[in-house]
Amino acid sequence: MAVVRDTSGAAGLDQALAEIVERTAEVTEADLVVARLGDDAGGLTARAVHAASPALRAELEGSRISVGSVPVGERDELLQLPRPLRRVAEQLGATGVLQLPVRAGQAVVGSLELMRRRGTFDERERALARTAAEQIALARRAYGNGDGANPIAPDLLELAGDALAAGSDEARAADQVAALACEATGSKACLLWRYEPDGPVLAALAGPAGTAAPAVALDAVVRAQASAGPIAVEEPAADGSTLATLQLGQPPLGALQLLFGTEREPDDPMLARLGTFAVRAAHALRASERRRTLAVELERTRALLTIVSQAIAQLSLAHTLETAVERVCELLGADRLAVYLAEQDGRLEPAAARGLAGPHVRVAERLLELALGPARGRGLVFVPDTAGDGRLSGVHDALQEVGLEAAVAVPLRVREELIGLLAVYPERGWELTGNEESLLRALAAQLAVAVQNARLHEETKRLGAERTQALEAEVEASKRLRALYEISRSFTESLSLEATLEAVTRTIVESLGVDAAALRMPDERGSALVPVAVHVREERLTEPLKTILSLPQPLSPVRPSVFRSGEALVLDAESAAALGPAHEPLIPFLEKGSSVAVIPLSTQVEILGTLTLLSLDSDNPIAGTTLEAAISIAGQAALALDNARLYQQQKRFADTMQRSLLPRTRPQLEELEIGDVYDPSARVDVGGDVYDYLELADGRLAVVLGDVTGHGIDATADMAMAKFVFRSLAREHSEPGDFLSAANEIVLEEIGVGKFITLLYLTVDGRAGELACASAGHPPPRLLRAGGTPEPLAVGGLALGIDGGQLYEEAHVRLEPGDAVVLYTDGLLEARRDGELYGEQRLDAALAANAHLPAQQLANTLLADCKAFGGELGDDCAIVVIKRK
Repeated sequence: MAVVRDTSGAAGLDQALAEIVERTAEVTEADLVVARLGDDAGGLTARAVHAASPALRAELEGSRISVGSVPVGERDELLQLPRPLRRVAEQLGATGVLQLPVRAGQAVVGSLELMRRRGTFDERERALARTAAEQIALARRAYGNGDGANPIAPDLLELAGDALAAGSDEARAADQVAALACEATGSKACLLWRYEPDGPVLAALAGPAGTAAPAVALDAVVRAQASAGPIAVEEPAADGSTLATLQLGQPPLGALQLLFGTEREPDDPMLARLGTFAVRAAHALRASERRRTLAVELERTRALLTIVSQAIAQLSLAHTLETAVERVCELLGADRLAVYLAEQDGRLEPAAARGLAGPHVRVAERLLELALGPARGRGLVFVPDTAGDGRLSGVHDALQEVGLEAAVAVPLRVREELIGLLAVYPERGWELTGNEESLLRALAAQLAVAVQNARLHEETKRLGAERTQALEAEVEASKRLRALYEISRSFTESLSLEATLEAVTRTIVESLGVDAAALRMPDERGSALVPVAVHVREERLTEPLKTILSLPQPLSPVRPSVFRSGEALVLDAESAAALGPAHEPLIPFLEKGSSVAVIPLSTQVEILGTLTLLSLDSDNPIAGTTLEAAISIAGQAALALDNARLYQQQKRFADTMQRSLLPRTRPQLEELEIGDVYDPSARVDVGGDVYDYLELADGRLAVVLGDVTGHGIDATADMAMAKFVFRSLAREHSEPGDFLSAANEIVLEEIGVGKFITLLYLTVDGRAGELACASAGHPPPRLLRAGGTPEPLAVGGLALGIDGGQLYEEAHVRLEPGDAVVLYTDGLLEARRDGELYGEQRLDAALAANAHLPAQQLANTLLADCKAFGGELGDDCAIVVIKRK
């Protein structure tokens, strides 16, 4: 924002550039940031440099590169950089590089370069760097090129608008808009108002006379809002000052007021520029509001994922409900709540509760009556004071006995089926915010689906067992049950969205005897339903029918309501034409007697997609029992698809959690090669494998690798503890035996009862080749001699956290050039195929065959060999290879 405040030439430009590069280095964690602008000789000169080393900074200040060496887009590969920048990156030891152009219109006028040792730049950091490049261009525009000549005086209002477009702080957007408007116009004061249902509310105030703004400002805003005009100018005071009020956006979300003194009254050109500034300010304010809304939605989504992921991982009703109770308590700060399930006779039974005793079920049943009656449209019932609410007069005795002062209840429903009730009982005076109300409704919708899915899983297994005993006369019914089973099994066994999609189309074609089925789901923008799976019964018809059924279905403000009705559409030529280009190719088939049905796949809150069925045989139309069966299968398919999507999201979250505890970079040592690889299992929960490196003061490399018992959040905490123990103890207790003895005492105090950590610790002196190793219950490492046979190091000892006062013996060997030591977790040895383990014998064979490979390639090859044997891993696997050069 400094570019609007000062236009003092080169000094101002250099100061602005210095602030930009320092801020960029801070937010991207870059070790080196260089900003360059064009010079008189046609090159690009470094005008601002941030570097941790003063010597490197002095070397780069004033350095030049050619304009032709700046990319049209972005460069993030070391070998893509121009030679001068490549030398700087190699000198710095950078593993992450980024070069971006600075543009004025279409012309390249500068370059922004970022480098760091700690890995590549992620997408968030790239976005921050792009914003910095835009700010450099904005500074150049404000100050000229810093050569003392500024032939075109900048329009400050336009620059202020550009500054807002380049990026604003979402928490201070209103303050920034007011400050920029005040500075750019030279007004005495600037007031920013937000339009609320109860009237305008002052959101920001700026300017030297801000606190003395006239009291009639509010009246002027009210008049401006009522007039709906874009700009209103008044003289509210006897001193001749002028008050200009501008509407922000259309429809307006607020107003911007500027108070001008007699020495600077706003003329028509300024008012025109103010109108443009108001449009950009409204955009910035709306963008900041959207970011805040997204943050709230993200937290809500995390809460829903936690609950639904439990249902997916456990397929257990008890686990799902306990997780729901725990998360709602955390999110709402409530101590008393319950989940009730509806019985067949309509009564409620408590399935999970916290802080409740006594006849609270009577209260819940009355709340359910209210929620399904007068409060049905709202989707929940909120009673802020139970003692004074006449709707609960019939259960006042129960309220007093249990001590319930307030209540909020949400029915659990899947479409029209009542699953149960979620009820929260806060203290009197508790307020239900809009976000909390939305969260409770969304949570209830997902919880209802999760409960129904758990019941469906149990029911599907029961029906699968009964199917084998069915009579021949029930073949058709058996096929339908098998379809439900196959769709559910495709997800529970493969845990793959793609496999579930293919299973839906394949199973429905095989079960119902139709000729083809196509599944469409919304694209990323939500503007069309695109085909994600197509299955054709006869191979000779596969290509032509796939072509016809693979067209996208555009979504318009009219067509989505057709699918959201939840009703199957049996098409004729007229309705197929009305649906648009995706279904028009089916018209000739319909005119010749074929039948087509489109069945929506949806949850209570969204459309997941549509299932299109085609029967070419006029004697086997999609109608009657066939259509009923298709609708039944589609309903269960929707649940399976929703669960598959949620599983993928949760799996990505678990993998991110796991990898955040592993080292992001490996030490770069002249005498040693280091390679490592980690591969998570197919489970949703976070695993317990951990490894890390540390360079000791005497030049040796310390390496730790271990396995924490269990999975999930507890394992994550224990992994973090193991990493902390290694980092905190290794420098004082550098010898393997001493380290493990000290670590055991700490783990013994911190770890939970019945849990332990297996750990392998070794040190390597790359110069002398000396290796020392000790083990606490972990599989011993493999010593791989150059050209020799792998052999285990003779180390062993009790795992950490079981018993105190342990001593751990050390093994000492010498690594010759080309020798390597290989560390691994038990996930490598315990990979299975048909009950057979991968085991030590296959590991040694793979080591012997690949001993010549560099450390990283050897680690990758071992993992690939293990997965080629056993497929997807049943447990996490970590491998570390240390090889002497």
